[in-house]
Amino acid sequence: MRAAATRYGGVQERLGAQMDRAQARRLKSLAEEAYQPEQFAPDLTSDEAARRIEALKAEIELADSF
Repeated sequence: MRAAATRYGGVQERLGAQMDRAQARRLKSLAEEAYQPEQFAPDLTSDEAARRIEALKAEIELADSF
């Protein structure tokens, strides 16, 4: 299993990888725009940051539709 994870780009390492700077900037910006600053935390994983970004984008889009 470990050899397969290494062969496919280190899946295990990516699952726990911390969000990058671009994600952090985007998440912070969206959290402020949605008046939900608690959604931003500097220690999030990349996957969790991506989930929060998508959720905030959807919420902002919904609010803008009214």
